[in-house]
Amino acid sequence: QIDKYLYAMRLSDETLLDVMARFRREMKNGLSRDFNPTAAVKMLPTFVRSIPDGSEKGDFIALDLGGSYFRILRVKVSHEKKQTVQMESEIYNTPEDIMHGSGTRLFDHVAECLGDFMEKQQIKDKKLPVGFTFSFPCRQSKLDEGILITWTKRFKASGVEGADVVRLLNRAIKKRGDYDADIMAVVNDTVGTMMTCGFDDQRCEVGLIIGTGTNACYMEEMRHIDLVEGDEGRMCINTEWGAFGDDGSLEDIRTEFDREIDRGSLNPGKQLFEKMVSGLYMGELVRLILVKMAKEGLLFEGRITPELLTKGKFETKHVSAIEKSKEGLNKAKEILTRLGVEPSHEDCIAVQHVCTIVSFRSANLVASTLGAILNQLRDNKGVGRLRTTVGVDGSLYKMHPQYARRLHKTTRRLVPDSEVRFLLSESGSGKGAAMVTAVAYRLSEQHRLIDETLAEFKLTHEQLLQVKKRMRAEMEAGLKKKTHETAKVKMLPTFVRSTPDGTENGDFLALDLGGTNFRVLLVKIRSGKRRTVEMHNKIYAIPIEVMQGTGEELFDHIVTCISDFLDYMGIKGARLPLGFTFSFPCKQTSLDAGILLNWTKGFKATDCEGEDVVYLLREGIKRREEFDLDVVAVVNDTVGTMMTCAYEDPNCEIGLIVGTGSNACYMEEMRNIEMVDGEQGRMCVNTEWGAFGDNGCLDDIRTIYDKAVDDYSLNAGKQRYEKMISGMYLGEIVRNILIDFTKRGFLFRGQISETLKTRHIFETKFLSQIEREGLSRIPLLYNFICLLGNQAVFLCLFAEMPGASLEDVSVQPVAVLPSVDAVGPPSPTAIVSFYSFSRIMHQTVKDLAPNCDVTFLLSEDGSGKGAALITAVGCRLRDAEQ
Repeated sequence: QIDKYLYAMRLSDETLLDVMARFRREMKNGLSRDFNPTAAVKMLPTFVRSIPDGSEKGDFIALDLGGSYFRILRVKVSHEKKQTVQMESEIYNTPEDIMHGSGTRLFDHVAECLGDFMEKQQIKDKKLPVGFTFSFPCRQSKLDEGILITWTKRFKASGVEGADVVRLLNRAIKKRGDYDADIMAVVNDTVGTMMTCGFDDQRCEVGLIIGTGTNACYMEEMRHIDLVEGDEGRMCINTEWGAFGDDGSLEDIRTEFDREIDRGSLNPGKQLFEKMVSGLYMGELVRLILVKMAKEGLLFEGRITPELLTKGKFETKHVSAIEKSKEGLNKAKEILTRLGVEPSHEDCIAVQHVCTIVSFRSANLVASTLGAILNQLRDNKGVGRLRTTVGVDGSLYKMHPQYARRLHKTTRRLVPDSEVRFLLSESGSGKGAAMVTAVAYRLSEQHRLIDETLAEFKLTHEQLLQVKKRMRAEMEAGLKKKTHETAKVKMLPTFVRSTPDGTENGDFLALDLGGTNFRVLLVKIRSGKRRTVEMHNKIYAIPIEVMQGTGEELFDHIVTCISDFLDYMGIKGARLPLGFTFSFPCKQTSLDAGILLNWTKGFKATDCEGEDVVYLLREGIKRREEFDLDVVAVVNDTVGTMMTCAYEDPNCEIGLIVGTGSNACYMEEMRNIEMVDGEQGRMCVNTEWGAFGDNGCLDDIRTIYDKAVDDYSLNAGKQRYEKMISGMYLGEIVRNILIDFTKRGFLFRGQISETLKTRHIFETKFLSQIEREGLSRIPLLYNFICLLGNQAVFLCLFAEMPGASLEDVSVQPVAVLPSVDAVGPPSPTAIVSFYSFSRIMHQTVKDLAPNCDVTFLLSEDGSGKGAALITAVGCRLRDAEQ
């Protein structure tokens, strides 16, 4: 009969799954910037970004305000052998007149209680970090701010809704003047519960309260939280699910008793879900049902007493007592007798059944909404089966004899693909507030140390101007005969005296050697009204054993590749002019002679340094005895890049490479080049700026990480500037930073994996991938990208060289992928990364050379085409001389 009478309160699994789907939609609306203003479930960001990781320590105060009692705790977290937590607490009463009075009185009361507690603890002279558990819906824009949206749970203090509760408490403390406190975090009790349990179980990522009120929080992916900037990492979301249904979405399952409860509440129309499930209303729901059943003669032989008609006389603790398995019926008789209804044994059984139906409905509805959160977590992680922990607190969950078991059972039935552990919060949400504060304290300390460390990478405008001045001095030393020998920036004459003028014509071969790949090209240049450049090329790998074997093996491998290409193109019989892009420091005595000064970029072939590479190539061709070539020019890849762009834009007079290595060239006035006879005209100078700083002039801006990378490189002490900026080394610098930060406990819980210990495991391409995915908001990586931009300082130096006018700079954007060097157009990834690199670089150039109007022109065809153009120009000039 009672089952029939309360049929609307008995919810099928089909209905519960429907409620779960509805709540999932409400969550999505609350997270969305567009729908949040009208969403019933507010999904409030808490700015808690991490659960405890076990490294927290310190002395903290926690305040816990959320019901008729106000609790203050002192929480000491220490690290002796293992992490331990000592807690001392004091409970203070919050009288009804203060709960319903003015906000000023309420916070004066809180400040007075805190002063009393600090007096008893003898810590009034200390300024300890404070965490404030404030168990009401708050909107936050940072961790230490909470704007109260609306009071719940019988609180009605005036002047607080719409105000920042941290500011109100600080004002009350300041007014007293007898102690100071540093309120670092304001958290909801649900978040406090999750953090308390997260201290014991690091899988805990959901907090659940089922007590006087009800609520839940969980760790959401930042990419789903529209209301907070940033896509990386996670943040705890306070769902404020008590308001679920305030928009009418639960009307089909609300009963006449739910509506009567709402009409008689302090906040009609609000917190409708909470009124269906929480401890504040459960006893009253049962009382209303008993009154109606008695009126209809279904209970107590129709007797209705004044006590039974009195609101609040039947409490939730009575529901818990009546549902106890053994003494439940005796308790029912005792409680009902106190209400004056003289119950029969059948009445006691019926009342027990009513209590069961009401409390069971509550557990089922909470399981539905919790199931929606668990499904969200599972989908976020992209796993088939979720394994997680839910931290739980609240008097109803703790005190009701059947509630926890029913909740667990229904949750597992509704979400079968989740392995859920329910962990009871033994210490309440107050300890959680202390843990949030401890985490905030740890993170702020870590951020301070991280910022301090990375500050060395953020070069100031003054530092960049100083570096610019030093580079200028190094350039002048490299150009002068007297100082050239000892200069580190070699400023090598290339004997390229002219950029293309558009009359170049013919078929040319180009070789491009500068990294792990070697490219052979056939370039057909046609002049006239419709200038065209047609290119055919083939890429060949250079095995590491050839790169680091003998010089003869290296050049025999190169000649084998050329032979294969000539066969491939069917042109072995022709003696074509050839340009050789050789991307290593060479001292040239003519356009077709280049003495290798030293290998870079991982090459170590013996018997090459100090030799003419064109001679070594010609000797290799002779040994092969298959074909002959007219080697017209040996050029650096930087010069090739400049020539490629100059063919498109005659104003181009600078070439820049930022790839596996880094270098720049520019057209210098002959009168400034003392190493070459003649005063007239201009010649391209290959700066070989990678060696800038090899004399110690950059030591004041080199970090410990730069030094570590240099010490373990193949050529320690050389190419120091290149090691600070180029693609071959950036990933390795980041790896060294990650190891240092892990050792200091900032990352990966202090555990350095064997993989991370492997040199060159963190490739430079990871920087571009991370940046492309939006991770550049992470300070470490963002600051690191800023470091790349600092390289731009060197471009403006050319503008100040005598006779130079900086109008057009050609750039080969291969800065970001070690697998893509200066042998061709960059991959899409390189272009994505180059965009970010270039933005910072362009801005820095503008700042440091405000009088120069610089255009950056991307070299689409690489330096191989440039070698062919230099060869074409060389042939043109040679023919003119003849």
